Amino acid sequence: MTQNSPQFDPERIARELDWNLLRTFVVLAESHSVTDAASQLRLKQPTVSTALKRLEDRLGRKLINRSPGHYALTEAGQLLYREAVEINGSVLRLSTLMREMTDDVRGHVRIAMASHVVSPLIDQALAKFHTAHPRATLTIDVQSSAKAIAEVAAKRVSFAICLVGDHNPALEYRRVFREYFGLFCGPPHPLFKRKNLAISDLEGHGSVSFETDRLQDVLKAVTVMRAQVALGQKITGVSSHLEEVRRMIVAGLGVGPLPMHVAARDVRDEQLWQVPPYEDLPAIDVYLVWSEKAAKNRAEQILLNGLLKSIESTPIEERSYR
Repeated sequence: MTQNSPQFDPERIARELDWNLLRTFVVLAESHSVTDAASQLRLKQPTVSTALKRLEDRLGRKLINRSPGHYALTEAGQLLYREAVEINGSVLRLSTLMREMTDDVRGHVRIAMASHVVSPLIDQALAKFHTAHPRATLTIDVQSSAKAIAEVAAKRVSFAICLVGDHNPALEYRRVFREYFGLFCGPPHPLFKRKNLAISDLEGHGSVSFETDRLQDVLKAVTVMRAQVALGQKITGVSSHLEEVRRMIVAGLGVGPLPMHVAARDVRDEQLWQVPPYEDLPAIDVYLVWSEKAAKNRAEQILLNGLLKSIESTPIEERSYR
């Protein structure tokens, strides 16, 4: 078959080619077998094989070499895959582009948020966004920091605000604020309201903490602080949610770490009592995490830009909460 054959007529291919076939081919190209692709597409294997055959017939080229133990794109298949990925991405962006034609911002923003993130900067950015774009909607999912970052990487959320351990090079990070952790106990605890406490007074007491309070994790500075006051051995309760750690501290299960600015109200209300150390408290940074590669609707991009602008225009000293 020659290149001048009607089989290769560009207008005929553009007119007759089914975009769904291209989408199926993208999955086939990224899979290890037709069976694997069928599983991802939630279709039966013969259906996917038929779709591949239809595409090869339309283009007049073999796209995938298949034999027992062998599955690989042909040269034509590699070329088509590169183009199909771009086409598929453009089709997926069509709905976003259509929304750009309207005056109102009506998109939905989904944020993955670490437990009990407290920051006036975030609150002000959300208030400003809602005032300017009242038709936009928002969902905030409270998750562990690790899960929040995983959701960003999987492009299932608009962005995350959480603690960060190792940086994923595929994602973007900006420090939103810095918080300082102290140790606290609740009313039933024998150290509650005791003044002039020394570090030695904490020795032997049980503690509660976060699941990420480990030397190799994001709260390792807090782990070191607990170890320095001999609270490292006897952990009576853990949680990934700050509210539940606070609950266990208030209930008297043990001494535990909390951000100083978050605990301040409970201290004033005599629900919490700070214990040593009182100086050189560990600092933990909270980050805004997002993916530049994820297509964003107008609402997502506007709120993200607003947060970044607030971060960049506010000195870190004003974003450090002691």
